[in-house]
Amino acid sequence: MSAPIQAVVLGASGYVGGELLRLIAGHPNFRLVAAVSDSRAGRPVADTFPHLSQVLAGVSFVAHDKWLNAIADGGNVALFSAAPHGASAEIIAAALRASDAKRLTMHVVDSSADFRYAEESAWESVYGGKHGAPDLLSQFTCALPEHVDSIPTPHVGHPGCFATATLLAAVPLMRSGLTEAEIFVSGVTGSTGSGRSPQAGTHHPERNSNLYAYKPLAHRHSPEMAGLATAASGRETKVHFVPHSGPFARGMHITLQARAKSSVSEQQLRDVYLQAYANAPFVEVVTDTPKLKNVVASNMCHIGVATDGVSVVVMSAIDNLVKGAAGGAIQWMNRLWDLPETAGLTAAAPGWT
Repeated sequence: MSAPIQAVVLGASGYVGGELLRLIAGHPNFRLVAAVSDSRAGRPVADTFPHLSQVLAGVSFVAHDKWLNAIADGGNVALFSAAPHGASAEIIAAALRASDAKRLTMHVVDSSADFRYAEESAWESVYGGKHGAPDLLSQFTCALPEHVDSIPTPHVGHPGCFATATLLAAVPLMRSGLTEAEIFVSGVTGSTGSGRSPQAGTHHPERNSNLYAYKPLAHRHSPEMAGLATAASGRETKVHFVPHSGPFARGMHITLQARAKSSVSEQQLRDVYLQAYANAPFVEVVTDTPKLKNVVASNMCHIGVATDGVSVVVMSAIDNLVKGAAGGAIQWMNRLWDLPETAGLTAAAPGWT
């Protein structure tokens, strides 16, 4: 595709929105036409994200009712939503209606939780309230690109950071049949996972030099993980999930445990993942244990395995803002537009962060 695809970011002033802006600025096929934020409309992007001052010089945020003015009728649009859970669906619905009126060809990737369930009742039972656009649910697929060859819908609901790290570890194991279909997951995430708005869980004096679990066995992402793992593996999977707040800004480490059906070796486990991700450019099976500094700020996932023959351990490490959100969204958008899946995502992790 020779002409650049026009990229729009909804909710562009948050942490995920900022990462989308950074990645789009370096993308060979996307051209940013609108960084949408009502709260910062008219203000330079660099005021909110000084690290983007060179790559987005002269670019300002625009309000939701203004961004369509930058797009000519009949164009191609990659719409990324980093709007909050519960609000994103209605905003996307309005964007799609406007897209039809302007005869745009548009693909949407939503980083919120609003399109992670196929059924309206399932979403409402977890998140409460009414879904903002239930008539659009059939137009979205929620999955990881590593686990599906193609999808039947024009739009994607991104699984999110905890689900991404967990599913990359869980799905090949469930598909292998080597273990029982019950997994125990402990995950540690950086403070950026809680978003830009200050709250007790991300306040620096509380989080620095600290580590604590929150919502153990009751986190709302648990049913998402179970449903997506079941759909991707074909085995009904039970997930016991305990998330933790880590004393760092970005990154996520998952430790998954399961019980083997019969004696299994570490090489058998490693072979499962090497085969599953042989053609997955952003997943690397490491011989040691995964480390955050080797993946932070990249779109990579590092996976390691261990076993004593009976208990199986799978570890995964990702950047929660990139592979777990903005990078995963770019990866999906590349596929929706038939671009190389790696386009704009090949920068290595910086290390020593």
